[in-house]
Amino acid sequence: MCPADVTPNPSPDLTDLPDVRTSPPPVVRGEPVEVSDGVYVIPDNRVELVPNVGIVVGEHAALVVDTGMGPRNGDHVLEQARRLAGDRRLYLTITHFHPEHGFGAQAFKGAATIVYNAAQRAELHRKGAAYVEMFKGLSAAAAAELEGVELVDPDLVYEGRAEIDLGGRKAALRAVGPAHTGSDQVVVIDDRVLFGGDLIETRIFPIAPYFPPYDVDVDGPGWIGVLDDLIAGAPEIVVPGHGEVGGVSLIRDVRDYLDYVHGEVARLRAAGASADETAARIDEQARARWATWERPEWIGFAARAFHAGEHR
Repeated sequence: MCPADVTPNPSPDLTDLPDVRTSPPPVVRGEPVEVSDGVYVIPDNRVELVPNVGIVVGEHAALVVDTGMGPRNGDHVLEQARRLAGDRRLYLTITHFHPEHGFGAQAFKGAATIVYNAAQRAELHRKGAAYVEMFKGLSAAAAAELEGVELVDPDLVYEGRAEIDLGGRKAALRAVGPAHTGSDQVVVIDDRVLFGGDLIETRIFPIAPYFPPYDVDVDGPGWIGVLDDLIAGAPEIVVPGHGEVGGVSLIRDVRDYLDYVHGEVARLRAAGASADETAARIDEQARARWATWERPEWIGFAARAFHAGEHR
């Protein structure tokens, strides 16, 4: 559990967030799909508030990447991991602290060794309880999945980089934030398969959680820099936080969009445009330029985050 003396910030206004009230329930479903030797993904099937979940099986241990939101999803992911791993030792890690990615971790307490980076643990302590309340407000279905949720501390904490030897398969954990959050993590399997969390989405406008004054840790330029590093690593298979599995082009797509927003914000702000004027202009342009992408509600959040960053 997170320490009781941590006081959560109140939740931000939900008015401008994507409306998920009529979306399917945010439930992790289906069988794991093998995307590389020993590397499985339970696909999100493009369901709102459901992540792509990874299960990596080595000779003597297995690693789970993300859990879904709430105890029921965590139980399902643990069941699938045990089915694939048998009696192998289990590890769990989370790409970032947001509820749909890591708030099923309580199912793994005592069943797996839970590993976070130090900044991620700190961010969970600062913001986790407020994010529970915010996500409960998104829809009745989200609130139902978060019923009884407990925020879980890790068993192991690392700084910078850690490696887990699964037996014939190596998992490299890298703390790369601040970017999408203040404490993002990527997981690279055998230098071939990248689990990128919400640093990367497929045909979805990147989620920029810029909620002043409650959460302003999204770092647009830092995010672009992280994506540049990931592109240079040339992964063969890229598992995004949401959307279909693909290749390195997924990273380039997100990088190009963020670079576009960054450049337009700089141009418009230099011409005297306010944050709201800048967001409105970029929203109009980006919807046309990336017409096949979903959740354009996030465009304005990204524009405002970059605009605020110009003041830092």
